[in-house]
Amino acid sequence: MGLRFETRRSDSPWVDTVWTCTSAEVTAMTSVAGVRLGLVFWEQDGRAYAGVTGPETRTGTAPVPEGAHFMGIEFAVGTSLRTVSTAALVDGGVELPDTTRRTFRLDGGRWETPGPDDAEALVERLVRAGAVVRDPLVAEVLRGRPPAVSGRTVERRFRAATGLTRGAVRQIERARTAAELLAAGDRAADVVAKLDYFDEPHLARALRAYVGRTARQLREGTGGAIALDVDQRLTS
Repeated sequence: MGLRFETRRSDSPWVDTVWTCTSAEVTAMTSVAGVRLGLVFWEQDGRAYAGVTGPETRTGTAPVPEGAHFMGIEFAVGTSLRTVSTAALVDGGVELPDTTRRTFRLDGGRWETPGPDDAEALVERLVRAGAVVRDPLVAEVLRGRPPAVSGRTVERRFRAATGLTRGAVRQIERARTAAELLAAGDRAADVVAKLDYFDEPHLARALRAYVGRTARQLREGTGGAIALDVDQRLTS
């Protein structure tokens, strides 16, 4: 019943996570802000689909096709597609044409549709073909390494690669981490201390803007279906 959402981390430098989701008796869910470009594949009523998803800067409500099965690849921050501007995908996405159960079309080529265990192999093929690219400066900045270029240059390249500012990436990532900690049972006060929020009202504003849940709802698993790897109990 509801959404069955499972996520695994990837050891590929190009991929952050691989996720699967199955929907049943759910027509809508709360979408959560995110900073990564992604590929998503799904089947419904015997038809196959594929699409590219962009970063999301805010929470919202998204429709859920009933009885659909999804598999997604979330790229590492700074990874992008050669032929698609990441900035053009912010708060949106595109459906890929001519998709079948076995293959999909991207960047002028036809590729085999992956399963959850084949995600990294697909991405490696896309990288070798030049369809997936990245700016190494973004990874260095995220690891805390001082860049050898001006702050203006860093910000310009960060926006080009991610569609977002560095500040927006930090805020969204922190809010998602806070949501996961709260859903795992952490107290709001502990999350404030762990993630350096000013106070609980500051945390509450971030959750409202980026996650669409209160700390209490996350701890109790209430509020309905949500696009986050948390307990989907769907109580009211």
